[in-house]
Amino acid sequence: MTTGCIFQVVLLLCFSTMALSKSYALLQFQQSNSACQKLLAKLNGRPERCLDDRMNFQLPEVVKDPHQFQKADIAFTVYEMLKNILDVFRKDISNTGWDTAIIKDLLTELHRQMDYLETILERKLDEKNLTWGNIKTILQLKSHYWKMVEYLKNKDYSSCAWTIVRVEILRNFSFMSSLAENLEK
Repeated sequence: MTTGCIFQVVLLLCFSTMALSKSYALLQFQQSNSACQKLLAKLNGRPERCLDDRMNFQLPEVVKDPHQFQKADIAFTVYEMLKNILDVFRKDISNTGWDTAIIKDLLTELHRQMDYLETILERKLDEKNLTWGNIKTILQLKSHYWKMVEYLKNKDYSSCAWTIVRVEILRNFSFMSSLAENLEK
């Protein structure tokens, strides 16, 4: 009788620890995501001054619906989004007047999120022998961010162009947050 009770307590502790570990990892990711959003918000540039430069970059519809993804696909999709955002912010920001320390912190946070997702992806790939995500989604994402880079080039990396791109990337982070909520369920 006592052995059965102890066994149940041990199982309960194991499951509780595992659940808390997953929740903690997700919390870390969400905090890092929130930090990126706050850093982006700190960058100067008022969208209302750039109304003539507006552009609809059209985030792929598939990214907007997190329920159609498997967990590994979510991690890979968010990873791809972060990687592309990182590439966008490596472009010429000299015309923006932005604080380079904020950009450096943003790039550090993006790397931190990507490192976290890499560990999830490695674990998922080891567990289920999965392939690296949905190629169609990846190509749509690459096209989405390519449009931003081309837009910046065509506008000579102007302050308004960067402001418009910054607003779009902020929107992307809100979609990543909703995707991430399904990451550890």
